[in-house]
Amino acid sequence: MSAVACEVVPAQSPVVAVDRVIAIGASTGGTEALKVVLSRMSPQCPPILVAQHMPAAFTRSFAQRLDGLCRITISEAADGDRLLDGHAYIAPGHSHLTLVRRGGLFFARLRDTPPVNRHRPSVDVLFESVAEAAGRRAAGAILTGMGKDGALGLLAMKRAGGRTIAQDEASCAVFGMPREAIAIGAVDEVAPLTEIAQRLLSWAAAGRELRV
Repeated sequence: MSAVACEVVPAQSPVVAVDRVIAIGASTGGTEALKVVLSRMSPQCPPILVAQHMPAAFTRSFAQRLDGLCRITISEAADGDRLLDGHAYIAPGHSHLTLVRRGGLFFARLRDTPPVNRHRPSVDVLFESVAEAAGRRAAGAILTGMGKDGALGLLAMKRAGGRTIAQDEASCAVFGMPREAIAIGAVDEVAPLTEIAQRLLSWAAAGRELRV
């Protein structure tokens, strides 16, 4: 995959830097779980980066389907996307999705490096990049899924000062990924699926005084 340069913002463009970002990771059962979370998001929410374990042939249509069901704008992430409030970016099934920060703005970057935890996109890769680029201005949620992908990345987010949430066992199709994150101390709170969006929105509203 050839690299695509990040969008160049003209010096006089009225760009407002977002001050919060949300990252969500999911696997088995995640398509329905993500629909529940994203459909409850406000158009004023921070930008959301999503890593869902899914083959490349399906991620664009999945994003399009969610876009038709939600109040926020949802698209398959493209390399160099400047992140905007009220938007969610789904990792394409052929690449890792990462976050970078340039000049006070957040951008999505795609990487075709080898799979991590047997997955590309990997939740760990996303979360670790968010921890590095956004620190305490980020919140992470780990949803239903098999295996351990995302646990160490969520721990990195917590250690960087970010807020971390895991879906509770009762509402998970498979509790593997949240269980692993909880076991290593990566999770600030455990919540039912139907409450995760509101908890993320409350976190964002409480921290709007922070500026990038």
